[in-house]
Amino acid sequence: MRINYLRRSLLGLLVLTPVSGLVACGFRLRGMVDLPFKAIAITGNPSPPLRGDLQTAILTGTDTKVAINPNDADLILEITNDVSGREILAYNANGQISAYRLNIRVGFRVFDKGGTEIVPEAEIYITRDMDFSVSTVLASDAQMQQFLSLMRRDLAVQILRRIAASARAPKARSF
Repeated sequence: MRINYLRRSLLGLLVLTPVSGLVACGFRLRGMVDLPFKAIAITGNPSPPLRGDLQTAILTGTDTKVAINPNDADLILEITNDVSGREILAYNANGQISAYRLNIRVGFRVFDKGGTEIVPEAEIYITRDMDFSVSTVLASDAQMQQFLSLMRRDLAVQILRRIAASARAPKARSF
């Protein structure tokens, strides 16, 4: 009976040690983005998948709503540039493509109803490397679409985090 209790205590200590180390270093899961706005309108020319990912990130990751009409919004997110592409990263010994680099570049600016810039013209650029096989072209295309989708979701969250950080930043006073 005593050995069982000792074994259980030792196992509990082994499990709690790494968790307490993470808590001590300040690690925490991302959670929601705290935006001090009631409604955001997405304007400009984002691709339909990016617009969908932005709307999903706003509705699920914040307490903010998406406004269809910019006049109804407290904040306007204008997508100025949305370009995605791929470039050849490597060739195999037979001269066939063996890897691609996928990239998405999104330019945006954020301002409030009064026209005050919250985030001046900014750009976020994200890349992912992907192996490619000529023998599994259909699977590689599906994998590429999945990578691009995950990259767009990540970009949407990064844009929201940049907006939140800029909204919380103290405003510079001019004398």
